Amino acid sequence: MKKRTIKSPLSRILTLALFSLLVMGACKGKKKVVAAPEPAPVEEVKPTPPPPPPAPTPSAEEVAVGKLENYFNSIANSSNLDAANRTIQEASGMFSNSNTPVLIVIHEESGIKDYDEPTTIDKYLNYLKDTKKNLNFISDIRLDNNGKVSELELRRKK
Repeated sequence: MKKRTIKSPLSRILTLALFSLLVMGACKGKKKVVAAPEPAPVEEVKPTPPPPPPAPTPSAEEVAVGKLENYFNSIANSSNLDAANRTIQEASGMFSNSNTPVLIVIHEESGIKDYDEPTTIDKYLNYLKDTKKNLNFISDIRLDNNGKVSELELRRKK
């Protein structure tokens, strides 16, 4: 067997130093790793949806049609003559005069309309009061410059 000898004390010191460095390096690797603190959660900023478009405002004709339909139903369904007469007076205020024409379409083909005998709004409102039936709906309305109804076209409800 071969015997190893270290020739100088300097070699021995260097060997010990190298050995201790290796041991020290191994110990550092076994140290507990401290986790870095987690960054604060970032809040997601969701873009706000655009506001809904404003509701379209109804035209003067649409408003007048709604009011007149209510008046017609109220007159036809009134419980007594006084209530019907008061409603007729209110509804008459929406027309340019009491002789405003009311046309009732009885047939239409290829854009050509056939009308029942023309009547006036005054006669039509009293007809609703007498028959207690509202069988027609407003299909066309014309307003004058003052916003009053100058002509009314009705059709039979189906």
